[in-house]
Amino acid sequence: MRIATWNVNSIRARSGRVVDWMEREDIDVLAMQEIKCKPEQFPSQVFEDAGYDLAIHGLSQWNGVAFASREPMTDVVTAVTNMPGFQKGAVGSDQPLEARALGVTINDLRLWSLYVPNGRSLDDPHYAYKLAWLNALRVHAAEELAAHPALALAMMGDWNVAPRDEDMGDPSFVPGLSTHISPEEREAFDAFEQAGLTDVVRPIVPEGFTFWDYKQLRFPRNEGMRIDFILGSPAFADLVTDASIHRNERKGDAPSDHVPVVVELDGGGDDDDRPMIF
Repeated sequence: MRIATWNVNSIRARSGRVVDWMEREDIDVLAMQEIKCKPEQFPSQVFEDAGYDLAIHGLSQWNGVAFASREPMTDVVTAVTNMPGFQKGAVGSDQPLEARALGVTINDLRLWSLYVPNGRSLDDPHYAYKLAWLNALRVHAAEELAAHPALALAMMGDWNVAPRDEDMGDPSFVPGLSTHISPEEREAFDAFEQAGLTDVVRPIVPEGFTFWDYKQLRFPRNEGMRIDFILGSPAFADLVTDASIHRNERKGDAPSDHVPVVVELDGGGDDDDRPMIF
């Protein structure tokens, strides 16, 4: 079984490209972020024609997460416990929730598609929101695994954190001045390991970026960052037999600024003839 995550940066602009890639790479489940549309605006037909069922959570032209799966999806939820909301200029704990999390069960796997808030700048209210959002997600994961220690859980998506120095190759991000690399963000990301989740891709693919800005020739210069991750519980990690970052999807006409990250799980069949792109 092949499971992937991809910040598609507007699914209406890239549905054909996404589905072509899924068919070419024989992807069984794709978690998408930044779909930037409501469910009724999602280009569902092209996915359904390719044999995929959909779960979609989008509220406006911003944010939005979705799943495309060849297998049925159940237990669909659109928020984790105590997830904070955000509205520019608002204060208090009753701010509206954004479309940033979508959880589904596929066979015995519990999967989440996540679009972690950007943070914007270290002095912006969105930064405090980002840290609170990550904390709520970590607490939810820890509680879920405490209740079900054998659960094959994966939280995947655009985390908007470069947890290690080698994950940041964009020179415009400056330590002490920029988000994504602050000690607080990195500590929040690392805390997921204490909750029982580990990066299941890095042991197999230790190097490689997943995002390159469209500006300043960042991709040709390879000035990117590694901010898209699949974090798995021990039961999920035990199933992983291979992983890849599909850098070539940043090339060509109208690419997303992110590329897919893929894991292969035990029981996925004979895939020796499938090309792998590291």
